Amino acid sequence: MLKLSVVVPFYNVRAYAPDALKSLGRNARDDIEFLLVDDCSTDGTGELLERAVRELPGAVHLRCDRNGGLATARNTGLDAARGEYLAFLDGDDWLAPGHLTRTLAAIQGLNCDFVRTDHVQVTGRERVVQRVPHGPYDVVADPRGAILPAGRSTSVDYPYAWAGMYHRRLLDRGLLHFTDGLRTAEDRPWIWRLHRGARSFAAVGLPGVFYRRGVSTSLTQIGDERQLDFIRAFDQVLSETAQDHESADLLPKAVRTYCAIIAHHIGSRERFEPAVARKLRSMSAEALRRMPRPLLDETLNSMDAERTALLRRLLRRRAPSNRSTSGASA
Repeated sequence: MLKLSVVVPFYNVRAYAPDALKSLGRNARDDIEFLLVDDCSTDGTGELLERAVRELPGAVHLRCDRNGGLATARNTGLDAARGEYLAFLDGDDWLAPGHLTRTLAAIQGLNCDFVRTDHVQVTGRERVVQRVPHGPYDVVADPRGAILPAGRSTSVDYPYAWAGMYHRRLLDRGLLHFTDGLRTAEDRPWIWRLHRGARSFAAVGLPGVFYRRGVSTSLTQIGDERQLDFIRAFDQVLSETAQDHESADLLPKAVRTYCAIIAHHIGSRERFEPAVARKLRSMSAEALRRMPRPLLDETLNSMDAERTALLRRLLRRRAPSNRSTSGASA
């Protein structure tokens, strides 16, 4: 068996793919495979990947049958992976030389199910290290214990799949696949399921992934309807957490995080297309009404005044009439 499989989805990132591919070359080893997944690119990215298979040791070119989004593309790579360990990279990001070897040594030395790493956020020329919100580093811990407390940033608020490495036993247990078709927030149900279902993990630092912000083709920069998938993602988090044997302890965190994300999107709704902004308000109000009311009230009473007021206004928003929804306003 290969030691490591790295799943790298690409979709219309021709301008950035060369950086990702060069960085994989600086991490190549005989026992590492790179699963380059083309999610039906239309800008020539696929041709770059075809060439990479000839030039990059360990490269395997996979093509999706249709454009299904990041979650589905990652699943395509996971289904083909042969490694004892697994890692991810996005096609518009890149790795520091030797990062995979260092992370592999860390997870093997700690003998845990998965490790989480720091990363470098890149915005233009600015680079800022973002740290795993868990400590101490290099100490094996219970993943469930890292979900709480509800009122503080914890490991489930650091959902980036590429900021870590994972033992294959998690894949075999069904904990590494993503929800097919999610266009945004695909990491959220994934990280919650991982922390509820895995047995051990550790934060290890190692900021060797360079995460490029502000990419024009990224869905975080596009204000169309695909952005609203965060509601489907967090509905899944709440539904699955409600079925957990420790739901009474974990649900307050899930509800609070969902509320915080809704407030964030509503607070920046000017970046959405007008029709999408109207749908965002309607869907967000409906999402709040679906939450367990005692937990929602407790959450709103504990949040800052600005977000509480925004969310309470959404709750008071009248549900759309069965006859017409055309009067909804952004």
